[in-house]
Amino acid sequence: MAGQGWFFSFEGIDGVGKTTLIKKLMDFFKEKNYPAVYVREPGGTLISEKIRELLLDIKNTGILPKTEYLLYAAARMQLVQEIIMPSLEQGHMVLADRYTDSSLAYQGYGRGIEREFLNNINDHCSMGFSPQLTFLLDMDPEEAYKRKKEEGPDRVEQMGLEFQKKVREGYLDLAAQNPERIIVINAGGELTEVEAQVKSCIIKYIKRHSA
Repeated sequence: MAGQGWFFSFEGIDGVGKTTLIKKLMDFFKEKNYPAVYVREPGGTLISEKIRELLLDIKNTGILPKTEYLLYAAARMQLVQEIIMPSLEQGHMVLADRYTDSSLAYQGYGRGIEREFLNNINDHCSMGFSPQLTFLLDMDPEEAYKRKKEEGPDRVEQMGLEFQKKVREGYLDLAAQNPERIIVINAGGELTEVEAQVKSCIIKYIKRHSA
C-alpha cells in the first residue's frame, strides 16, 4: 500500500452495525491520541455526498446497474484523492465505512455486473490504496432487516431481502478468496463483543507491522 498510514475498511449488508462500530472505534483512538479519520461510501467529500444523495434517493428508480456502479466509482475516486490518499500519506489511520468490496458484493453478486468490469474500474479509482484489513460484519439478512425496519429504506435497501441474501453470499465468497485480508466477524452478538474483537485485531496488526 502507498503511504505510511493504516487503512481498515468495514463491510457488510445493510443493518449490521458498521457505522455504529466505527464511531466507537473513533472514540477509542481519539482517547489514545491516535490520528484516525472516518470516511464513508458513497460520500465523505462535497461532490461524493451529492452523488450519495442521487444514488440513495428512492425516486431515482431508473438508474441502470452499470450507471449505478459508475456513480459509486466516481464518488470513490473523489474520496480517495481528497481524503484517503492525503490521510495515509500523513501517517493517519483511515476507517472506511465501505470500500471496493461493496462494489463487488452489491453490483457484482447483487446486480450481476461482470467481475472484470468492476475490477478494472475499482483498480483505477482506488489508485492503489487498498485496505490492509477488511472487517466483514456478518449477519443473517432477516435479522439485519429487523434492525433496519424502523428506518425508512433508501433506494438500495428497497431491493428487498432476496437481494441482501445475494449480497451476503457475495461477501462471504470474497472473504473465502481473501482470507489474509478479510476477517469475518459475527455481528449478531453484543456490540461490546464485536467492538472488542475488532479493536484487538487492529491493535495486533499495527504492533506486528510497525517498524
